[in-house]
Amino acid sequence: MGHEARLKELGLILPNIADPAGSYEHAVRTGPLLFLSGKGPLGPEGRVGDEIGVDEAYEHARQTGLILLAVMRRELGSLDRVSRVVKVLGMVKAIPQFDRHPQVIDGCSDLFLTVFGEAGRHARSAIGVQSLPFGITVEIECIVEWTD
Repeated sequence: MGHEARLKELGLILPNIADPAGSYEHAVRTGPLLFLSGKGPLGPEGRVGDEIGVDEAYEHARQTGLILLAVMRRELGSLDRVSRVVKVLGMVKAIPQFDRHPQVIDGCSDLFLTVFGEAGRHARSAIGVQSLPFGITVEIECIVEWTD
């Protein structure tokens, strides 16, 4: 089953992509790699470990994953052209004592595994940061390999 069919089977609807919020592109292709700029969830603000719990932040990371999928589709024309998710970098706006960044970014990683199967298994870093643009709780970027 292709990735587009899997997305449909799961009943997942990808969001519309807004224009970039600065002097950058949503994605850049070089050779067989597609580098996606950092994206974040729409609306939620707060600091994980304080106003925002791990479960809610996991959902924010999942929402961000849907946005990344939408960027992949827009850039490649179809998610079926994604041959592998190579790398994910997740940043979590959290209180200094918070140490469950990987569990938060699993929201995106689990989504990629569900949609892409084994091709969604990737290398990853998950870190905590003091602030993120527009007050978002997570920002995630990724690199995917694609084929014609």
